Amino acid sequence: MHIVLIIVVVIAILYGPQLWAKRTFRRYSHKRDDIPGSGSELAIHLLKELNMQHVKVEQTEKDNDHYDIKEKTVRLSPNNFNDNSLTAITVAAHEVGHAIQDHRNEATFNASVRLQTVAHTIQHIGGWVLYLLPILAIISRNPIIGLLTVVAGISVMGISVIVHMITLPVEYDASFNKALPILFKGNYIAKNDQAAARRILKAAAFTYVAASLASLLNLWRWFTLFRR
Repeated sequence: MHIVLIIVVVIAILYGPQLWAKRTFRRYSHKRDDIPGSGSELAIHLLKELNMQHVKVEQTEKDNDHYDIKEKTVRLSPNNFNDNSLTAITVAAHEVGHAIQDHRNEATFNASVRLQTVAHTIQHIGGWVLYLLPILAIISRNPIIGLLTVVAGISVMGISVIVHMITLPVEYDASFNKALPILFKGNYIAKNDQAAARRILKAAAFTYVAASLASLLNLWRWFTLFRR
């Protein structure tokens, strides 16, 4: 009974933030007649108001809203790009928040980007290492190579955990220090929607908490393998 309870708690901790974030986005994703523009239209308007017309706004694939620092582009998923829902305009403001961080050359944002670049390279190399080492271990029958596989796996997963944890403050800043004041001061949302907007922005930031927890789960799996 205790083991079942522990398993339920662990699952709730690991997947709860992700499920809550998706539920929050979906809850406020219905179109609203009282919202005059779509997420993309608001993003374009905000960038113009901020004298950041060099930043483009494009549609991307489903559930992949992000700011592309290399292309200087705010990318919104189809619903958030086209719809005039509360989720659409709030997520659009969040991604514009990242564009603002980049435009202002903020140190925390730049550090996060550099770390993500390094981590991506390490994970790419680590992926090949994890692919090749087990083959070498089988061919050579050398237990040291098997041990190296586990160490490499733990290292790659550990980098992912660190990156997601460091990215969280950047996401929080984009939500609550950038997007929220813009939405409230510009009267882009009604007062009775402000609490909902806070929840959406929190969900936007918490997607990285969910990613961090997923990385921790993978790291735990590698530790388990190492103990064996």
